[in-house]
Amino acid sequence: MIKAGISRFFAALLGFFLLAAPAFAADAAPINSGDTAWMLTSTALVLLMTLPGLAVFYGGMVRKHNVLATVMQSFAAACLVAVLWVVAGYSIAFTNGNEYVGGMGRFLLNNIGFNQAFTLGAGTDAATPLTIPETLFMMYQMTFAIIAPALVAGAFCDRIKFSSMLVFMGLWSIIVYAPIAHWVWHPNGFLSSMGVLDFAGGTVVHINAGVAGLVAALFIGKRLHSEENYAPHNPAYSVVGASLLWVGWFGFNAGSALAANGRAAMAMTTTMIAAAMAALAWMTVEWKLRGKPSVLGTITGAISGLVAITPASGFVDPSGALVIGALGGAICYLSAAFMKERFHLIDDSLDCFAIHGVGGILGAILTGVFAKASISGVATQAGAIDGNFGQIWIQLEGIGWTIGWCALGTLVILFVIDKTMGVRVSEDVERRGLDIALHGEGLQR
Repeated sequence: MIKAGISRFFAALLGFFLLAAPAFAADAAPINSGDTAWMLTSTALVLLMTLPGLAVFYGGMVRKHNVLATVMQSFAAACLVAVLWVVAGYSIAFTNGNEYVGGMGRFLLNNIGFNQAFTLGAGTDAATPLTIPETLFMMYQMTFAIIAPALVAGAFCDRIKFSSMLVFMGLWSIIVYAPIAHWVWHPNGFLSSMGVLDFAGGTVVHINAGVAGLVAALFIGKRLHSEENYAPHNPAYSVVGASLLWVGWFGFNAGSALAANGRAAMAMTTTMIAAAMAALAWMTVEWKLRGKPSVLGTITGAISGLVAITPASGFVDPSGALVIGALGGAICYLSAAFMKERFHLIDDSLDCFAIHGVGGILGAILTGVFAKASISGVATQAGAIDGNFGQIWIQLEGIGWTIGWCALGTLVILFVIDKTMGVRVSEDVERRGLDIALHGEGLQR
């Protein structure tokens, strides 16, 4: 069965450029001004997560001679992916196509509706009527496509060539991210049809980015003298960045309701609860094991909770959010500490996999435990707590497909880039610092 699925998937990829069926009915209904206002706000909030949230969060944790290069990675990702999303990424992810990949019906936003609401996946059995313009939906999803590769950069900062990073992010967003978004979030996607629950991006964004970060860290190799203690340049910057991420995450999770309604309010509530609980859980475990609660640890704990609640935010109630937050903070702390102490071959610079990979996997599984039909309003969107124990297995299947395609795609992309233009900077550049060597600005080591 798995072999047949893989064969069908690659057959679908081969036929990709032949697909041109439009995805949406452009004249479905008038737009709802309240929903549109909320989604405009959510779009800005999610972009805030990358610019400046993630840029400052990552920038504060690297050494002073790599700060500008690290911040530039987030800014460049926003610019590059925005253009690629308009050209092809949106069409690949959100036109009908087939169950594995969308078509080219929205290439360069061809025939996109802007003054009326539309139906996601029009013509499919699971089509979803929306009340916002298609241009706004496209922009909202663009902000998700932007932050995913920007998160990956946390795994290989301090040692990657800027040119190679741009090529990697561009190819990854088209080859890896867009198809997985289609699988999970388009009504025609095979994981969506299977019943995988991912409200706001636990699989599409976080597992995807975490696995890509792990593969990249292994492929590129450890930093020079990685046994050294890489003291953060300015932890206060990271506190500001984490705070911006937390605020922006309300657009990320509550905005995924795609309407200003009770489900959005519940998603916002569970997001707040999980982040706060995870920060306390990380702080407690670190305090117990290390003797002191660190500032960077506590803010990273909050991010862990935000990651873990992301797939569940629109499916669980506050009690479920408390459990997900507690487990997210504690388990992500243990995974980060374990990787640093036990797996010395892995130099995941800013714990991309330990936070986003492990947190995303945990959150996806716990969604299958705590999802309630009373929250989603859909009888089949229930977890083990509602007696649907099979949902856990469905979640595991979704996790497996996401990990498999992301790992394979990331490895192939890195291999091709390394053979054609090289991935890693020279030892001399790494010693001097990327700011001066790659961008001609900043402080030299």
